Amino acid sequence: MSSETGCRLYLITPEKIPDLAGFGSVLDETLAAGDVACVQLRLKDVDDATISAAVKLLMPVCHKHDVALILNDRPDLAAQLGCDGVHVGPDDMPYAEARRIVGPDATVGVTCKDSRHLAMEAADAGADYVAFGAIFPSATKKDITPVDLEMVEIWSETTNVPCVAIGGLTVENCEAVVKAGADFVAVCSGVWNFNHGPAAAVRDFNATFRKLRGA
Repeated sequence: MSSETGCRLYLITPEKIPDLAGFGSVLDETLAAGDVACVQLRLKDVDDATISAAVKLLMPVCHKHDVALILNDRPDLAAQLGCDGVHVGPDDMPYAEARRIVGPDATVGVTCKDSRHLAMEAADAGADYVAFGAIFPSATKKDITPVDLEMVEIWSETTNVPCVAIGGLTVENCEAVVKAGADFVAVCSGVWNFNHGPAAAVRDFNATFRKLRGA
């Protein structure tokens, strides 16, 4: 999950996937449409069996396209199921504990919300990336104080640890975070609910990234 070639797309699944097989087909088409750094499986209010079934079906789809599968919140299941990494928040568990569970080779990312202090702690501890957000209000986080993009800019200028910008990002509004230096743009509804379909969203995000790299 490298960002050496510039800003990349960090794709997050919907919180509910009623038709897993159908979603697997959509994901396959979506990942075939353009560059995606990783897919974060982010299911809410489901049991372990549901998460396990989703990983077993979706991970081969991701790997077919050389895309990492990151599991949200659950280092234990990430290790058990052989996921490429795990993403944890400040209310889940400390980075060090997540790292102990998944081992030295898996990717471990940490949500830091709008806290540079949390980000520095995570980076110093060895996190593979930190996530700042929400950048804009989103369907899942409506009542938030937006992160000042200056934080992303300062972070990108002063550290080597990649940062993910998350929250309400779309093809239309992502330009500012890319210009601020975000290594990854994390998107959920901005892809799955895109007017012209998820594959078109991936193409349009990548076209925007390429345009800004050439600016």
